Amino acid sequence: MSGGLGAARPVPHDEGRHVAMPLGGIGTGNVAICADGGLRQWQLQNCGNHRGVLPYTFFALRVSTWEPPSDELFVLQARTPDGPATPLVNDDHVPAWQRDLLRTRRAVSGTTFRGLYPFAHLEYHGLPVEVGLEAFNPLIPLDVDESSIPAALFTFTITNPGPLTAQVWLAAAVQNPVGHDGTTPVDGVRAAGYGGNVNRVRRAGGWTSLVMENPAADPAAAGAGQAVLTVDAADAAVLPQWTHPDEFLGFLAGRAVYGDAERARHASWLADYQASGPQQAFGPSPAGQTWNGGVVAPMILPPGESREVRLCLAWHFPNRYADFVQFGPPNPQWGPTRFWLGNAYATRFADALDVTAHVRERWGDLRAASLSWTGTLADADLPPGAVEHLAAQASILRSPSCFRTADGAFFGFEGVLGASTVMWSGDVGGSCPLNCTHVWNYAQAVAKLFPSLERSMRATEFEVMQAPEGYLPHRVIAPTYLRQLWGVPIGGPGEPALDGMLGAVLKTYREVRHGAEPGAYWPGVKRLLAHVRTTWDPEGTGSLHGIQPSTHDIDLCGLNPFMGTLWLAALRAAEEMAVLAGEPELAAELRELFARGSAGYDRALFNGSYYVQKLEEGDSSEFQWLEGCLADQLIGQWWAHQLGLGHLLPREHVVSALRAVVAHNLRKGFRDFDHPYRVFADEDDTGLLMCTWPLGGRPAVPTRYCDEVWTGSEYQVAAHCLWEGLEEEARAILDGLWRRYDGTRRNPYNQVECGDHYVRAMAGWSVLDALAGASYDATRERLTLAPRGHGRLPLLLPTGWGTLVRDADGARVVDAHGDLRIREIVTLEA
Repeated sequence: MSGGLGAARPVPHDEGRHVAMPLGGIGTGNVAICADGGLRQWQLQNCGNHRGVLPYTFFALRVSTWEPPSDELFVLQARTPDGPATPLVNDDHVPAWQRDLLRTRRAVSGTTFRGLYPFAHLEYHGLPVEVGLEAFNPLIPLDVDESSIPAALFTFTITNPGPLTAQVWLAAAVQNPVGHDGTTPVDGVRAAGYGGNVNRVRRAGGWTSLVMENPAADPAAAGAGQAVLTVDAADAAVLPQWTHPDEFLGFLAGRAVYGDAERARHASWLADYQASGPQQAFGPSPAGQTWNGGVVAPMILPPGESREVRLCLAWHFPNRYADFVQFGPPNPQWGPTRFWLGNAYATRFADALDVTAHVRERWGDLRAASLSWTGTLADADLPPGAVEHLAAQASILRSPSCFRTADGAFFGFEGVLGASTVMWSGDVGGSCPLNCTHVWNYAQAVAKLFPSLERSMRATEFEVMQAPEGYLPHRVIAPTYLRQLWGVPIGGPGEPALDGMLGAVLKTYREVRHGAEPGAYWPGVKRLLAHVRTTWDPEGTGSLHGIQPSTHDIDLCGLNPFMGTLWLAALRAAEEMAVLAGEPELAAELRELFARGSAGYDRALFNGSYYVQKLEEGDSSEFQWLEGCLADQLIGQWWAHQLGLGHLLPREHVVSALRAVVAHNLRKGFRDFDHPYRVFADEDDTGLLMCTWPLGGRPAVPTRYCDEVWTGSEYQVAAHCLWEGLEEEARAILDGLWRRYDGTRRNPYNQVECGDHYVRAMAGWSVLDALAGASYDATRERLTLAPRGHGRLPLLLPTGWGTLVRDADGARVVDAHGDLRIREIVTLEA
């Protein structure tokens, strides 16, 4: 297996009940390929829905030999055994129609899944021939367009290991989804929005396509569009209209070895060239119903020979709407209006046929570039499990958690509504819209993989969201021409989140270091800093005081290291931007303020082991942590290492605090743990608790979410440990996290918090940078390395990627893609 996939961990289907890898591009929607070979979690129509189904969509195989006579037909999916439920996830859900199909038809005896995102590979067991499947959607870091293709690409490799020639037919069945909104239930071929569906056949360039449309659908409806299933077989037969799998499997069983496929050359619309085949029909479906369709690719395999068959399922649903409950006060003036947002991919492709034409033309190049990326990860000297789990970071930004509107702007929910959100907002749609600044503070993957998308978010913050007074609400209202959340309660928390504002400064400097124009948002940053200083530090102490709304959905107060280290990092980042802007006086002022704040926070909060919280006169202890040990107490220092800003507090105190966090908060085993909040770790899991009280003194009403385990915080702390050289502590956190999400009880492609595919988990990208010990500054084209380690590690820069090699001869970079612009490599002293 190329591209490093052979090194991926094999997962038998009965051990990977929760494995569901999304196949789809940035903002395109997706379908998941599961470890048992099933296709589930259909989310094509611009709305997240883990329970989304497209009934009667499956792969099948028929194999026959003449002498001795044999004829066998299989559904290419394994029966998945039931298992105990895992709290707040549903990736193991197998829809009833699949269970019914596998109960009445012969399934494969088993499957083995290997995943290195964006590639999935399945081996099917118990067949008379050897069958493997590669499934992927192109992922090419730095290339947004080619990573935003609305399609799933499948390559089956079929090998005849036996002594006899085998006749083989590979079949793919699909339901015409056009007209359905992707959210309401589907019962067989019946669903809201169906009716008038039409399937037609198109043969061109050696490919046979089933084109699925619905002329009866309102062109402005969310379900309006087109879908295409195409196979690279000129001699494929098509059954364009059927309602039950028995019809299609009967069609497959009736294929003759020699069916006179040449007849199709003279009629590109011809579905079935076999004279003995069933009568074809092409009319519209009845009201409330759709058609299923399917293609069958025939082949004859002599002993020892193989054949590859490529299939592509493409879709095109251009009508994205603001179909989510937005935060802030009610807006009765909106009335019944549905605000159209559109889709960026629909401005590039006219329809799904246009998508398939592009895929067919560029399949080899798209695959090669995607394999170059996964190969770069796999060839590196990374710890066990790191390659698979860090590659999976990109799956979050290509889930329905993120999208691009017709004008190209990039937006993100906090996650996708799912099993973890049914108690407050249901399980269909986007969770906690939109561009939540304090949650996106943790996400680092988008900025590295696709810098232009994070620059889009900065543009939204400073051109749309920023209030005249300078502050930033922590959510944006879409469409962005609507009134924003100025001077009104927001929600989660109620007032504009201070950590989100500080993060905006840090993210802006990150984008500058990634090649953004230094002065683009500097005026907005200065206005934001002025607001923070006058509101939370009017006396210029260098420390923040008063009510400090935060990502914990409550108001922090007093002196605390969570907000304090973010503030210190923001001051240092602003200082560096002031230098770049040619404002040395402001830079010096910010440096002095940082020095006062650093000394003040350290003096007031370090207890000899870790940093605590100190309330000030008039502060309430409700929702605070006081003497507790907060996992994220040094989040600003984590940011500072990524931005090359040095230590914000004495290094020896930072290291001591990190050790304390791991010692006190990393819990092994949750069977006797009382879960007052949401359960993200249970039974024999290992996980990092948000806050503990090793010295006692837990408040009667402690900080919210203190007893939860957040993957984003775990990644943040683990990466910080690596930056400080605490490799054993980092491994303990990562091993626990990755075991929880190994496919057995949770999905490695869906890390959950307030919704599925939660974006805070994209903090995991910082682990990759921390393992390399590398920090890049595009303003100087300088790569700075930590003074540790030898080996080969992936290096992704704003203009290309390759491998960082550190050995006895020093450090060097081997290019793999693009142009790595490095003028100098600097290794820090130990």
